[in-house]
Amino acid sequence: MGCNCGGGARPTLTVYQLNLPDGTVRQFYTWQEAEAANQRAGGLGTIVIINQ
Repeated sequence: MGCNCGGGARPTLTVYQLNLPDGTVRQFYTWQEAEAANQRAGGLGTIVIINQ
C-alpha cells in the first residue's frame, strides 16, 4: 500500500525573476544572485518575487 506521507500542500519555492530592459528574463533562487546579475547588466532591471 502506498504512503500519502501526510498529504498537505507542497512547500512554496521562492524564485527571484530579473527582468531586463532588453526583454531578457532570468530566474534566481536568491535575491543576492538576482541583484548581482542586475548590477552586471547595468542596474536597470527589475526584480520580482515569484512563489511557485
